[in-house]
Amino acid sequence: MSAANVNVDMIVRDVARRTQADLENLTAEMTSMFVDVIPEFRHDDAVRRLMVASTASNLAAIVDMLELNISLDDITVPPAAAEYARRFAQHGLSLEALLRAYRLGEHMVVQRAMTTLGRLDLPTEAALATTSQIARLTNRYIDQVIEGIIDIYEDERSRWDARSDAARAAQVRAVLDTEGLDLASAEKMLSTSLRGWHLAAIIWTQPGSPDPDAAQLRAGAAMLSAATGKAPLTISADERTHWAWISSTAKPTLDLPLLQHELDKHPALRIAVGDDPSPGLDGFRQTLRDAQRARTVAVTAADPHRALVLHSQVALAGLLVDHLADVRAWAGRVLGGLMNDDGATVRLRETVQVFLDAQGSFTDAAARMHVHKNTVHYRIRKAEEILGHPLTENRLDIEVALLACAQLGLGGADTHPARGN
Repeated sequence: MSAANVNVDMIVRDVARRTQADLENLTAEMTSMFVDVIPEFRHDDAVRRLMVASTASNLAAIVDMLELNISLDDITVPPAAAEYARRFAQHGLSLEALLRAYRLGEHMVVQRAMTTLGRLDLPTEAALATTSQIARLTNRYIDQVIEGIIDIYEDERSRWDARSDAARAAQVRAVLDTEGLDLASAEKMLSTSLRGWHLAAIIWTQPGSPDPDAAQLRAGAAMLSAATGKAPLTISADERTHWAWISSTAKPTLDLPLLQHELDKHPALRIAVGDDPSPGLDGFRQTLRDAQRARTVAVTAADPHRALVLHSQVALAGLLVDHLADVRAWAGRVLGGLMNDDGATVRLRETVQVFLDAQGSFTDAAARMHVHKNTVHYRIRKAEEILGHPLTENRLDIEVALLACAQLGLGGADTHPARGN
């Protein structure tokens, strides 16, 4: 080792000793700067004391490294700094703010070292070399500690979120299931008002999703927020399913085109909505039941690619979905041969359904289906031949049976309703 290097090492140790002697003042100056510059550092007294301890422990570790020539391989995150990172995560404060403090602290340490060097009246070359070495070592210390801090913060954030989510889910389920629960008690359990209007949605992912389920479900909640202009109360029902409520003093409105557009970007994501908002505790419960019915229809229905299902679109099917075997047998008695699965019969069912919805207008039905009116005439006559009687006979049963075929897939996997456009 050259004499110049020896002298630099000696000067570094001298600077470290001088910094050690003034460590209390440096800690106070640095923590005050954090509070002034970074809003997230404006804590209550208990957390502020932990922040001071974290800062002091990092400064002491840097001084020891410089004075005692401690290898960076032996540097770990000081316990107080680790605990402060955990507390930062628990309070939902941003990791970026925490890392910013470390970089500001690094800059202040180097500036303080330069001030100390200025008082030693050293040759310029020695002063520059010493400054460079202190800056390099301090930077490497900060880099290494930051790696640990990031891991500690993210692990704690995940654990804290899981604990918070589990507690919130338990409270919501209790509000949903507890008989005789009054409104005030329910609001206290959830720490939120239930006196306004509520709209619930169920968000879930299809098996085989290429992205993590948690990320997809968060994206679904964000879509719901964008489509209503309100932040939802969201809980995890299971690893692939979230329940979400939009609540407000006025009836929530849903921007369906926006929600559908965003859903199209996530092929594995599905949303069922209880889209008839209801007020109060009963409304909070009812809108979720509606969303659950809509979801059950969605996972049972003939169209597995339908990403957005509204309860208002499938309300009747939702009442029938728990009795599929009985409904299938009844629909078979009503429709007879119109229950067959071949493509021609599927088209007949679709045509009859649209025709009846058009109040028996051949012209209107043809326009809706984008076919010639004579085609509708032919299909209706053919359907009546299969039924053995006119559509005006037993019309209500026919309509319900056709709806069950279309929305619950009773007539085969190729069945899709043509109505509603």
